[in-house]
Amino acid sequence: MMKKSTRIIAAALLMGSAKLANAQVSGGTTGINAAASSLTSYIDPVSTLTLAIGAVVGIIGGVMVYIKWNSGDRDINKEVMSWGGSCLFLVLVSVVIKAFFGV
Repeated sequence: MMKKSTRIIAAALLMGSAKLANAQVSGGTTGINAAASSLTSYIDPVSTLTLAIGAVVGIIGGVMVYIKWNSGDRDINKEVMSWGGSCLFLVLVSVVIKAFFGV
C-alpha cells in the first residue's frame, strides 16, 4: 500500500502534468490548423496534375491500341481494358482526393 505522502505527491504530479499537457494542446492545435490549411492549398494542383497524367495515359493508350489493331491483332480487348482502366483510375483518384479533403 502507498503511504499518504506518496499519494499526495503522485496526485500533485498528475495535476501538474495535466496542466502542462493542456497548455501544449492549445499550441498544437494552432500547428495542426496551419498544416491543414497548407495541405488544402496543394489539393487543386495535385488533382489537376492527376487529370493531366490521365489524359496523357489515355492518348498513349489510344495510340498503342491503334497500332496493335493496325498490325493485324484483332484480340485487343486486354489492351483496351488495361489502358482504359488506367485512365479511369486516374480520373477517380482526382475526384476522390477532392472529396476526401472537402475541396
